[in-house]
Amino acid sequence: MRASAAVQSGADRGLDLEEWGSGWWWDGDSFGLVTYDIRELSDEKELTRALEVFCTSLVGLPVPDGEPGILEFVEAGRPLGVYLPGPNGDLELVGTAGSYTSRLTVPGGAKVPMAAVTDVGVLPTHTRRGLASALIRRQLQQTAERGEIVATLRASEATIYERFGYGIASATTAVEVQVARARLRPTVPVDAVGSGEDADSAAVRFVDPKASWELLARIYAHGSGVGRIERPQVYWNGHQWAANRTKDPLYVVVHGAPGAEDGYLRYHSDSVGPWFTSSDRAIVVDDLIAHTPQAYLALLRFLLSVDLVHRIVFGKAPVDHSLEKLLVDERAVRTTGISDETWLRLIDVQAALSARTYRGSRAVTIAVIDDLLPANTGRYRVSASGVERTDADPELTVDVAALACVYLGGTRWWQLAYGGRAVEHRPGALEDAEQLFGLDRPPFAGTMF
Repeated sequence: MRASAAVQSGADRGLDLEEWGSGWWWDGDSFGLVTYDIRELSDEKELTRALEVFCTSLVGLPVPDGEPGILEFVEAGRPLGVYLPGPNGDLELVGTAGSYTSRLTVPGGAKVPMAAVTDVGVLPTHTRRGLASALIRRQLQQTAERGEIVATLRASEATIYERFGYGIASATTAVEVQVARARLRPTVPVDAVGSGEDADSAAVRFVDPKASWELLARIYAHGSGVGRIERPQVYWNGHQWAANRTKDPLYVVVHGAPGAEDGYLRYHSDSVGPWFTSSDRAIVVDDLIAHTPQAYLALLRFLLSVDLVHRIVFGKAPVDHSLEKLLVDERAVRTTGISDETWLRLIDVQAALSARTYRGSRAVTIAVIDDLLPANTGRYRVSASGVERTDADPELTVDVAALACVYLGGTRWWQLAYGGRAVEHRPGALEDAEQLFGLDRPPFAGTMF
């Protein structure tokens, strides 16, 4: 995603749909007044143009063309477009911010209504005029109007979204496994089918990559876990389009009997130099979903059994994957990077806090500051028995972006306090909040959009 900063924007006043707005812009050298029109986009021609604008803003992204049409990739009525008068006076679409309907799994297992924000960009000829800021602010209003209590995104730039109330709520890790050194411990269980190391492979089978999408969507839908998001049909359509577009070989295997599958693996090959003569061939895991330990171990055994492969690359794994603990030689596993994953925005703080569960016997009164959605600003008494608004003195104070960081349990309260982002007013309040919001495992989505 790409967005730009604004000194002042007409969206500060709260634009209605398709209302003209204006604001001063500043690019470091000069300033001026920009007048714009923000609209919700439903027309196929407008939606196609919006996707072209987004791809141009990120430089080099391919635009879907041909069949299926644009409505297969976007949820009509959700994308926003910002228009400016062009050289001949006609309105031109110069920026966009998209989203689609989804749900987020929160601590306790509830799935809350969520806006999956994507395709945010402004043409390079129109950046630094406050247009992206106006789009994002209007999108927050749109999300609230639709009754969605959270929004999430994946950010291409790390310094943009906090000022709009987003906080990093989960992370992902990149892992490489050296196959020659990766021997599973003899204590690692095998599937119940058959016996010995061949038992797992008996439960894993290839499926046609081009005909597997409905099956994969069905398997994915049965999963759970804090931080997980639902993948609607537009998500699957986009990945199917991308897979069909590439000429590289793609592979899909599933685990479980037909009709009772509980896991799958999508992967492709990669190598340094030509595949047949390369001394560094890799399997790159594009998507690994396992709803049971048996499915995970069987799919892992399959990966380790593929001939000709030197490395297995997991681009996005949970930060607590502990893959190395399954191997005799733990050094066969190497973490190559940790990245932010879920950027979370609490649209309705009361509803979001009430949707998740808490631990501990102590209550904490938290003062929340939200300048963009001021209805959220207030004090909330949080305890294991529930959440309620209160006029009591605050024991902790955070802004809405900091609260988003700890909401799923992916950030610790003491980490916020070290950075001055959580202020403790009652000694012991931080410790109580740690207990209330704590989880056994960190959140993980595993879904890019």
